[in-house]
Amino acid sequence: MISLTSYIMHSPLSSSPSHLSLRPSHHRTRKGKTTFLNDVYKSHKCTYIRQYHNLRPYIKVSAIPNFDPTALPYWDIYVREKKERGIIVGGTIAGQFMPGLSGGQRKLLLFELIVQRTASQNNLLIVLDEPFAGVTDDFVPFIVSRLNEMRKNHNILLVTNDHVDTLKKMADNTVTVSAIDRTKVRINGKEGVDRDLALLAMSIGDEYAHNTDNHDLKFFADVEFSKDGGIPGVAYFGIFAFGLFLLTFWDSSPGNEALVLIAAGMISFFVANPYFLQLTDWRIYMIEEAEALLHSSKSTNKFLKTCLTLGLLVIISTIQFGVMNIVIDTLGAGKFYVGILFDNLSLLISMVCLGLYTDLPQQAVQILGSMPFLFMIFFSTTFSPGAGVAGLKNLRYLFARYYLWCMTPGVQLSMEGCPESNNLLYLVLSSLLTVFLFLAYMGVKQSYKKTHKVKAESSRRESMKTLAYAELQLELFGEKALHRLQHVGSEVDLEKLASSYNMSMNGIESQGSFVTERDEEEGSVASA
Repeated sequence: MISLTSYIMHSPLSSSPSHLSLRPSHHRTRKGKTTFLNDVYKSHKCTYIRQYHNLRPYIKVSAIPNFDPTALPYWDIYVREKKERGIIVGGTIAGQFMPGLSGGQRKLLLFELIVQRTASQNNLLIVLDEPFAGVTDDFVPFIVSRLNEMRKNHNILLVTNDHVDTLKKMADNTVTVSAIDRTKVRINGKEGVDRDLALLAMSIGDEYAHNTDNHDLKFFADVEFSKDGGIPGVAYFGIFAFGLFLLTFWDSSPGNEALVLIAAGMISFFVANPYFLQLTDWRIYMIEEAEALLHSSKSTNKFLKTCLTLGLLVIISTIQFGVMNIVIDTLGAGKFYVGILFDNLSLLISMVCLGLYTDLPQQAVQILGSMPFLFMIFFSTTFSPGAGVAGLKNLRYLFARYYLWCMTPGVQLSMEGCPESNNLLYLVLSSLLTVFLFLAYMGVKQSYKKTHKVKAESSRRESMKTLAYAELQLELFGEKALHRLQHVGSEVDLEKLASSYNMSMNGIESQGSFVTERDEEEGSVASA
């Protein structure tokens, strides 16, 4: 069972990379500390709580699965006011502010969530960026008590600019990072430590093991179908839009199938589009929620969201097919339902792929995700046989809408080059072209990442066998590091190293029981 090692990193306004002159931290220097924590998160398995951690503001606190909100120090206020069942996380999303918990209360919620989730597991690496930021002094003892609980079983790496004296009484080690020289750090009194080696030595611990159960599934459904989850908005807009369609296209006569199909298709696209566009925001918030252990793993939630989004598309397409057959009776064949469904899929599936399964920002997803709709306009319809640049117009065979036109009464005779057979099969395959291309891209990307990961892991294993790594492990974890060094196959004479370490520790009661004189003079946070 690993004991807690807390790291309080203070970024200096260093004028020389070889001598880190420590002064009070300001905004610019925070980049050094946060970057350090971000690198820990990127290269090691850990639970990471950012200084400004995002949660979807419309989540009800009482709905969070396997979480007891009564442990929160402020929860009794909502109980007395009889608001405990309806209070939401609160905050701003998509420019809309939703009143709920204050910023400090949300920080305590995240902190308590980590405490409760990790209580059943051991040897986790927990990374906390400014755990006291935004929290009033009244709640500092609460955070301290929770840190003392977690330190019994986990390794905690944290940054703070607030309540430094309080943490000096708890911390085992001090790491000083520079916002100017990112290649070196100071650990306790040890100068010039290689930054990458320090990251490797400090990041000891496992990743939280998720156990998805029915509570997580219920939470997903409750949040997604809440009034702010997006589904109700799609339903209301769909009722309005398709109702207007029925009124304006009622009793359409044969020969107008193309107009009916175009109008109904555009309505389906614009009814579904707002929900698909918000997938990027959903992904960003969901990832941070998963990092805070709010719910089950990111991959599970992405899979559930994909199923929900595609299910919504099926429902919208079914309604489109139904209202079309109400206003005109020549599009009732089953092939038209299949054609409409996969035509809609071809226009919107890129939003799912890019919004949920990439790291692209919102604007990039909107631009790239709208390309199938834009290209469909130019390449899928050839009402003027023979028109268009030779060769370029052959791109129409890549779009599902082209094959849909090829089987639409009153239109197919005007289309150029329609297949004589298997038209519906070509429609389905062309609608999945984006999916095939995206999967190929992701396969190449994952193969590259796997190769890079293997090389990086090999390099890390070699670094863990060096004398510098062994000395750093002893500096941070004391004699408890010896077993770990044996496990990684260290090439160092560990008995000699342990003997040297014990001699250097002579006169010191235990690890982390001192503050170096130099650090006190310079104002840095030292191990205590």
